[in-house]
Amino acid sequence: MLYGIVNICWIPLTGFISFLIILSAINKSVGVRKAYVSLLLRIFEYGRVSIESASNENSRIPEKKKDTDENLRLEPIKGEDSNEVSSGAGLITRDAVLLPQAQEITNDKPNLTEKEEINFDLENCLDYVKSGVEAIIEDDVTSRFQAEELKSWNMLTRTNRRYEFISWKITLIWMVGFAIRYFILMPLRVLVCFIGVLFAVVTNTVVALIPYRFLRHPLADLSFKITFRLISSSLSSLIVFHNKQYKPKTSGFCVANHTSPLDVAILSTDCTFSLIGQRHGGFLGVLQRALARASPHIWFERGEAKDRHTVAERLRQHVSDPNNPPILIFPEGTCINNTSVMQFKKGSFEVGGVIYPVAIKYDPRFGDAFWNSSKYSMMQYLYMMMTSWAIVCDVWYLPPMYRQDGESAIDFANRVKGVIAKQGGLVDLVWDGQLKRMKPKKEWKEIQQVEFANRLKSD
Repeated sequence: MLYGIVNICWIPLTGFISFLIILSAINKSVGVRKAYVSLLLRIFEYGRVSIESASNENSRIPEKKKDTDENLRLEPIKGEDSNEVSSGAGLITRDAVLLPQAQEITNDKPNLTEKEEINFDLENCLDYVKSGVEAIIEDDVTSRFQAEELKSWNMLTRTNRRYEFISWKITLIWMVGFAIRYFILMPLRVLVCFIGVLFAVVTNTVVALIPYRFLRHPLADLSFKITFRLISSSLSSLIVFHNKQYKPKTSGFCVANHTSPLDVAILSTDCTFSLIGQRHGGFLGVLQRALARASPHIWFERGEAKDRHTVAERLRQHVSDPNNPPILIFPEGTCINNTSVMQFKKGSFEVGGVIYPVAIKYDPRFGDAFWNSSKYSMMQYLYMMMTSWAIVCDVWYLPPMYRQDGESAIDFANRVKGVIAKQGGLVDLVWDGQLKRMKPKKEWKEIQQVEFANRLKSD
């Protein structure tokens, strides 16, 4: 009996896996995901209209009850399985913001002990007091490490506004959607993701055994793309690539803004890259070891990753070989919530070679791709992605950029960052993304102290 059931299930399962691999190999789609996303947009629009209609009904109730409802509507939306407040549009419009210097900070500490005549008035420090109060209410840094706020409910995020019970139709749609996401989509997505990882392990092991380089390279390239196309398919990803004429083709650095670990899978569906990063265990470790068998990726141990000279030397060796694919790098060094681009580390801009900028922008209506690594583990994050509606994003390839004569690595990094931010519709910030995990550098405070002292002297 059991043997018969296995035989019956084996045939359609094999056909399903073969069908997925063939579609990934030829990079074609049957249009199911596009139709699925279009249906979701219609459902979201229906929900928005229903919520607005209910709000209009509430506006006709007595004044006392109206005031109560207005207070309820001011309560913030909270992310699914999250207690943190979403932060999207700013509460404060700042006339002036105290920022760290864009140029490189040296080890020479400012001299604050010089005895010069200083004229002090209380009004001189009002700008600093104002900026401090604004930062307490809402600052430009910590809001970038929280979930992006949605303009309308996507029937996914849990809120304290009880939108799902606004009418019986909305309640029914919300319950059906919950059942589909958790009991149909999630098992299928886990299966497809497992197929992608298993495909990477098997094919890269086989490709690594091929002795002929002219044959091994194209097969490794195809295996790389199929692997990440399967992984992105497991999340119902719909990706739109723009300006394909600027797609990276030769050795160099592909530089992109960083929202999620999925950024690697998204970009790797269309182009082959050499990946660089710290060695991991668990799920990521399995994938890293599989990819490294047939492709020239760069993985570091924890101690090596902190050695800038070792990293720079390995990068130079890689880009010096024209046969190597471009290195995919996220210079921010951490995930930002899809609303802004933060400071780019200068390391990859010092090595030399061509820079291929890429801008990535996710549509948060279908699922929040941002990974808050300080709150969620990798497995928790994958679980959240597997139970979201879909991953929808736009990717813009931008013209290759080169370091100009006399231009410092930091200025070059800022120029590339500005181009990416402008194309992706993101806020260009000078703050270091590592402020998510550490306190501001002492040098930043000293620079502000020197500037304040100079203002007093000039007055």
